[in-house]
Amino acid sequence: MDDKELYINFDEYIRQGEPDQQEKAGYWQTAIGLQAVDGLKVSNYLQNTARKHIEGDITIDEARELVNQYYITKSAHDTNDEDKEEADRVSSNIVKVLSSPTFDFSTGGYQSVHRRVFEGVMKHAGELRTYDITKKEWVLEGDTVFYLNWEDLRRAIDYDLEQERAYSYKGKSHDEMIAHLSRFVSGIWQIHAFGEGNTRTTAVFTIQYLRSLGFKVSNDQFSHHSWYFRNALVRANYRNVAKGIDYSPVFLERFFRNLLLGEQWDLRNRYLHIHPTEEWKIQPNLATPEQVPEQVPEQVHNLLHTNNTLIIELIKVIGNEELSVSQLMERTGLKHRPNFIEYHLNPAIAEGYVRLLYPQSPRHPRQKYMLTDKGLALLGIKNL
Repeated sequence: MDDKELYINFDEYIRQGEPDQQEKAGYWQTAIGLQAVDGLKVSNYLQNTARKHIEGDITIDEARELVNQYYITKSAHDTNDEDKEEADRVSSNIVKVLSSPTFDFSTGGYQSVHRRVFEGVMKHAGELRTYDITKKEWVLEGDTVFYLNWEDLRRAIDYDLEQERAYSYKGKSHDEMIAHLSRFVSGIWQIHAFGEGNTRTTAVFTIQYLRSLGFKVSNDQFSHHSWYFRNALVRANYRNVAKGIDYSPVFLERFFRNLLLGEQWDLRNRYLHIHPTEEWKIQPNLATPEQVPEQVPEQVHNLLHTNNTLIIELIKVIGNEELSVSQLMERTGLKHRPNFIEYHLNPAIAEGYVRLLYPQSPRHPRQKYMLTDKGLALLGIKNL
């Protein structure tokens, strides 16, 4: 299965499926997207299993058991099988957690989320770490956030949850709610209660908490911008007075503004770097491009910009035509179909530059690919 082309368009289920399919597809989209925070990708087998669950052929428990048996009985192993196994197991576990209507807003409940998410993956799932940690961060140019010392973990989680439980959102403005929520979530994450998997645990716990408050949580923010979410947490908890850098919660607030208010801030990681280049210093709201300062004209182009040269090449090849995979490979001079799918076509689709002629049937025998409005706009703006 893993050496064949497979692309599951969860957005199609979410837009056009039955209510039950929309809900399941949203859970899978979020769960799979969250694996990006640790650089993990799920297997084709997992995607196929997810489709069976979305379409009602199997339950989530059956889906998890299929994944379990797949790796127990798998005879041929690839070099990245271990990473895929973690991504597959964790994704199916997250869907199980998000499918549950129950939620325990307590330290034990927070530990339970970690245990349930990493069941079958981590030996010490659900256990608080017993050592101190540091992590080098790209957005901090190799520096680290100061995480809480391990002796005080439980006391810190208890305190943060108790303070949040006592807070009333009633009568608060949107700005006040978003600012407070950002402080709470970044605080829980900064504790870094577990040896690994803190961001994924925090994300799942946050989604459950927001739902318990009555918020409708869109799936696309965590699924498409999970890496931004993590780096925004990093910036919200990093200060270096000697370098003139203060805590910057604004990036996390913009994530939540997109998530809960439907705003359209451009959530790309380059805006979060402590020393961004000139063209990445001002993070725009895509819904209001007229607010982009005139002194940064390149920012207008960045609303449609991609640094992925493979995507740019593909956009030039497609132009205003509808082309099959074979035609695309012939025009790009590539011969290895799996690599072309993984590194050229799927990223272009995921970033919204290319769409399928038959989106509900990815394996349609007459499937072809064309540019979206976004792809056509980039083609015209950049004179590709």
